[in-house]
Amino acid sequence: MFKTVKIVFIFLMLFSTSVEAQTYYWIGFTDKANFQYTILNPTEYLSERAIERRQNQGIPIDEFDLPVNDNYINEVLNLGATYIHSSKWLNGITVKADSADFEEKASLLSFVNDIQVTKRNLITTKSLKSKWEFNSSDNDLVIDSTYYGASVYQVGQLNGQYLHNKNFRGQGKHIAVLDGGYYKTNEYTAFDSLWANGQILGTKDFVNPDSDIFQESYHGMSVLSTMGGNIPGLLIGTAPKASFWLIRSEDTPTEFLIEEDNWVAAAEYADSVGADIINSSLGYYLFDDTTTNHNYADMDGNTTRVTQAANIAASKGMVVVASAGNEGNDQWKYILAPSDGDDVIAVAAVDRLGDPAYFTSYGPASDGGIKPNVAAIGQNTVLQKSNGLISTGNGTSFSGPVIAGMAACLWQANPEANAQQIKEAIEKSAHLYNSPDSLLGYGIPDFMVADQILKLSRINSLYINNGWTVFPNPFSNKVVLFQDGEIIFGEIEIEVIDISGRVLTNRIVESNSIMVLNGLSDLPSGIIFLKIKSEEGLQGIKLIKID
Repeated sequence: MFKTVKIVFIFLMLFSTSVEAQTYYWIGFTDKANFQYTILNPTEYLSERAIERRQNQGIPIDEFDLPVNDNYINEVLNLGATYIHSSKWLNGITVKADSADFEEKASLLSFVNDIQVTKRNLITTKSLKSKWEFNSSDNDLVIDSTYYGASVYQVGQLNGQYLHNKNFRGQGKHIAVLDGGYYKTNEYTAFDSLWANGQILGTKDFVNPDSDIFQESYHGMSVLSTMGGNIPGLLIGTAPKASFWLIRSEDTPTEFLIEEDNWVAAAEYADSVGADIINSSLGYYLFDDTTTNHNYADMDGNTTRVTQAANIAASKGMVVVASAGNEGNDQWKYILAPSDGDDVIAVAAVDRLGDPAYFTSYGPASDGGIKPNVAAIGQNTVLQKSNGLISTGNGTSFSGPVIAGMAACLWQANPEANAQQIKEAIEKSAHLYNSPDSLLGYGIPDFMVADQILKLSRINSLYINNGWTVFPNPFSNKVVLFQDGEIIFGEIEIEVIDISGRVLTNRIVESNSIMVLNGLSDLPSGIIFLKIKSEEGLQGIKLIKID
């Protein structure tokens, strides 16, 4: 009896120590007061590609980019804590501590303004359903012999083949996938071309740096396949030529607040390596530690740490795409963080007919903002399954990356656009843009229309205040051009282009104060632009052609 009691006692002591050892904290700091780094030396903490992305979009390096103060970190660690990771955007660190009085000691540090437990070793016997995916068939698909196979539905519903046919398939764009694991991504045929062409840029694990992410959860692997999958006749992703960072931020067996902080660290990493797009098929509101649960009021676009970080990521020139959630039939019902972010593209799920999926989460954001933003196929999405089959899956986890992949193609086709313009063009192209609702937001995008929106915007920005007057406008067969200011003489080239940027005809003429362009009756009706090239530079005129 004594031995039994002793063994139990020792077990309890070990268990108690284990519980303490697995207590994780978010420690927020009051300031950075960091003299080691300045905004004048960004190459010390950002990659060249990350700096270039900011420069191309006119985004300055600011204090958000500066690393967390090393002295502050060391003082916290001197209290007996173990460093996990930091957030320069939110100015704090995640640590693990095994001392019972750690929290009290940390609160006495003058530079600490926030302490929150983000993970404890809780015992639970509940059987958790999948965080993201609903049941679907594991049978092989019966498909036709076309290039896309059954994935033609998810590409075609978005008119994605329009960009693909122009060879815009994501080349040169870097997508950071934030997920829970990438099981057998290094083995399945769907990803062969990614590996062969060097399109897998690297991996990073913020849950367990010592793990093999290719033996962790299958979820990120399936997500990746909807973008980068490439098996002609079976599965073609929406961005099969894009390049990918595979980042693990989600600890799939549990749900603790630390996973939001993992997400923040992962997004900052994606920024630092120069990613253009973040896809996050993750969402948060309910946790194993119920004291940390979010409420609907928190889904206001700016409250949770993960949402704040997602907005900052967008402000750094990245397109941030997040799954809206699968809570439509649950008591919660609403979108999840970080999809509520003001600057995040929250993606709902529809079926192949364009009807809302039965599970897709509702908006709006709690502050009334339009959420979700857009929708794509998330019911019977064609993807790579963990059992090796190309089959279908359900969930906004898969509608999100379908959009993220197409966003890469759209940006490739319009390299002068910034991240906000890409987001707005996708929204404006959607079928419910003039009457958004709380289930699909602006609706299902049309990426041909989105491309035309961006090109038209670009042309308008180039040719405003152009120094020319044209009569008549609208026109049918000819136009007369008058130079308004100082007369340009000499040889000039006039290109006639449509809103997609296609040159319809061009002429080289001798410039004069008044010029007549005849023989325009064969031009298609609609918006037409005259691009005038001379020694003075580039000028232009917007016209409307009528029959």
